[in-house]
Formats: sequence, C-alpha cells, structure tokens
Amino acid sequence: MTRTLDAVRKGPEMGKAKHVVIVLHGYGADGNDLIGLADPLMPHMPRTAFLAPNAPERCVNNPMGYQWFPIPWLDGSSEEDATKGMLAAAEDLNAYIDHVLETEGVSPENLILLGFSQGTMISLHVAPRRSEAVAGIVGFSGRLLGPELLEDEARVKPPVMLIHGDADDVVPPSSLPEAANALTLAGFETYAHVSEGTAHGIAPDGLSVALSFMRDKLKI
Repeated sequence: MTRTLDAVRKGPEMGKAKHVVIVLHGYGADGNDLIGLADPLMPHMPRTAFLAPNAPERCVNNPMGYQWFPIPWLDGSSEEDATKGMLAAAEDLNAYIDHVLETEGVSPENLILLGFSQGTMISLHVAPRRSEAVAGIVGFSGRLLGPELLEDEARVKPPVMLIHGDADDVVPPSSLPEAANALTLAGFETYAHVSEGTAHGIAPDGLSVALSFMRDKLKI
C-alpha cells in the first residue's frame, strides 16, 4: 500500500498548467526547503506548476524533516532497511507522479523531476523504471543507486542533467562522473555541470544550467 505524499505548490491554478516540475528534497528536509526554487524559475517557465512533496517518512536524524529512505552511515540502519525503504519510497513516488499527471492534466512529456541529494537518488531510480518517459531529470548533488542494475531494469530513457559542486563534503563530487558514465553506457542522453567552489547546495550557475535544460526538454 502506497503512502500519500503531502506537497506544497506554486504556479498556475490546478488544471491550468501546461508543464509540471516535481521538486524532490534531500535527507532531513521537506517540500518547503526547495519550493523557493520556483521563484527565480517561474518568470522563465510560463504556465509551469512547481510541486514539492514531503518524503514519506520522518527523518531518523531530524524528526522535523523527512527522508525518502534510511541512510546506514548516518542513522545506523541496516543496508537491508535502506534498500527496503528505497523500494517502498519508489512506489510512493510513482503513485504521486501518476496522481500529479492526472490532477494537473499533463502528459509525461510535460513533466520534469528535479531532485536534490537524496531526492536525486530517488528520481534516478524511479524515472527510468516507469512505463512512459518524463521530459527529463535534473539531479543536483546526488548519486545513482545500483548503477549495475540500470541497463537491465530501465524501461524508458529520459534525458538527464547532473549538477554537482566540486566542494561537496556530503555527497562526493566523484558521484557525478560515476552516475554520468553509467547512464551514458545504458543509453541515456546525459549532460553534466560542475559548480566550482560549491559545497552541498545549489549555486546560481547550476540553477541556470538546470533552467536551460528544462526549457529545452519542455519546449518552452
């Protein structure tokens, strides 16, 4: 049984948007943490709704925030619990995407997944395994989980933009080329950008690159 994801929303009123960007937060945060990204993006992305759901469970290390799945080296969980949690969260996110497509009245080719950190990880797992491709995935400061499974399990291959700070001390910058190589080998159209001097966050240059990618893939 899937869990319902509560979300905050910015943009045109329900049913009036032509495009949708689902923004997926990182470990210990919530939807409010990233919905502010909509403010600088909306002027350049007319008729686009931005939705930022909370992950399905409270974060072990930060009960005020949420997590998509446990992280063993941060919260002492087992690898088994982490994998089980990730697969459960993937089902929840899939159901949420289906709900958004229906309620907003848009098709998958008009939807972007934009993730940060753990939000990137769940995005890169879920989107390739859906039956219909979304317009694209933007992944900030994340990793590709189970890269060895991607080629066999991918049902669709949406384009991917990976963005990472070279001073990230939470998720190693090497995670970007590792993910990009696996995605490229599996046949994904893959782009990458490194934000110089940027730690575990989203820099203006990275957001600008993401905007260009989203406008291109959504044909804005």
